[in-house]
Amino acid sequence: MGWLRDTFPESDNDSTELERIRYARAYILEMIGGYLMPDLSRNRVHLIWLLKLVDFRAAGELSWGSPVSVTLYREMCGPTRPNKAKIGGCLSLLQSWTHFRFSFLHHRVNHPYTFPLITRWNHSASYVVIPTSLEDIRLLLGQRSETQTPYEDPAIQTVIPDEIFQNPNIWHVKVPLVNYAIVEMHQSDRVLRQFGFRQPILMAPEAFNDEHKVDLRLLNTDWPRY
Repeated sequence: MGWLRDTFPESDNDSTELERIRYARAYILEMIGGYLMPDLSRNRVHLIWLLKLVDFRAAGELSWGSPVSVTLYREMCGPTRPNKAKIGGCLSLLQSWTHFRFSFLHHRVNHPYTFPLITRWNHSASYVVIPTSLEDIRLLLGQRSETQTPYEDPAIQTVIPDEIFQNPNIWHVKVPLVNYAIVEMHQSDRVLRQFGFRQPILMAPEAFNDEHKVDLRLLNTDWPRY
């Protein structure tokens, strides 16, 4: 990441179109490796993403939310083990979800909702009356009601683009998400209350133990075929 910043400085008014394109690719690579899908080092980004930046128009048609989500899912698997102390992935996305789902834990923000909703937490905050005792937090988690989702708030719905509401079925589709060597299930059937449905008795979650052993060190791999 440091090499990218040093090699492709920000373009100026005298830059050629080719220099601006190169800078844009370097900037997007930094965004991918430093914010959207960072690894534990926070200082490396895989060059495989350059293949997706050859054509900016085509890149804009890709589902970038899917690889961001599946990378975060994979990273959340690791720290569940007691000997793990670090986690990668888009943690601001996880933090934003937590702030919406567990309102008693988030700091108070006197700022209107905007879209993307994650930007709500970029403003000055108040930490008054937020519980700090582990026992208090456990008690609040145990008493929490699952009957309402925060996204039903009219103040939130008014700032979400209309096209997102055109097909609500896609919100809770159950599919495997694939990001090159990473495969994880998007198991929305386990959180149906978030979408206003009745939650049935949960089945055991699907696990891809064999796929967890695969990583990008499998060089020269045709990933769509694999």
